[in-house]
Amino acid sequence: MGEKLLVVNYKNYEQVLGKKSVEMTKAIERAASEHPDVRVVVVPPAVELRMVAENTSLDVFAQHTSGHTPGSRTGEIMAESVKEAGAVGTLINHSEKRLTLAEISSAVKRAHSLGLETVVCTDTVETTGAAAALNPHFVAIEPPELIGGDISVSTARPELVSGAVDVVKKISPGVRVLCGAGVKTAEDVSKAVELGTVGVLLASGVVKARDPYRATLDILAGYE
Repeated sequence: MGEKLLVVNYKNYEQVLGKKSVEMTKAIERAASEHPDVRVVVVPPAVELRMVAENTSLDVFAQHTSGHTPGSRTGEIMAESVKEAGAVGTLINHSEKRLTLAEISSAVKRAHSLGLETVVCTDTVETTGAAAALNPHFVAIEPPELIGGDISVSTARPELVSGAVDVVKKISPGVRVLCGAGVKTAEDVSKAVELGTVGVLLASGVVKARDPYRATLDILAGYE
């Protein structure tokens, strides 16, 4: 079925601030070593990105990058900076960091010009189609109302996931699809894969778990 991918977004949860981000990453890395057939990517807060990248063998993505070039850009997160810090990719347009379509396009182009992988987050089949037309490496369909909840999108709205997969195939077949929101169990992942995705983008299901290692192991079992 090709690449299997698990992306763990740390957001800015208290559990990953400062050196705790490395501890979290080590727990995830330990679980990932038991499932070498799945590519596991971690997405730490911007301030912790370099520290995480220097202390893990896992691929590290940024939570956001700008489409701007370096210069008078106070407060911006530059693609050049995250690459230099050790990131190999970036999320773009997460539901908690919304961008306009023009900004998404600019950010994707900037990241690609530097060799960074891109995951564009979307919330509907229509926005997924628009994102796919920009040719990112991945689109991640995540309805905001389910993010952080206890019911996964693959269970609550399977038609949204399959619809996203179908529209991407029509518009840009080389783009791969992830899904997220409420994903916490192996069953959530297996349903997502059955619907045609290559995996999931999740956060609290691992980062806020009592035992992140065990939680990651459970998630990874869904790819089998």
